[in-house]
Amino acid sequence: MIDLESLEVIRAIAYVVATILLVIFLYAYIASMYINQRKGIVDYEKYANLALKDNLDDEVIEPRENKQNK
Repeated sequence: MIDLESLEVIRAIAYVVATILLVIFLYAYIASMYINQRKGIVDYEKYANLALKDNLDDEVIEPRENKQNK
């Protein structure tokens, strides 16, 4: 049977591993956003203005793709 002390050690190790993995995923996401912005694939500055220009009669940020199932 697992005693309370070893259970605490396992929980602490799991917490540290989960935190490290989440930090790695966060920085990978930030790096991919930065790379896409630099390559010109996505312009995130358009989306930054969305908070300021959110009326129904404002200019559309990007056109909606019409996907119809055939």
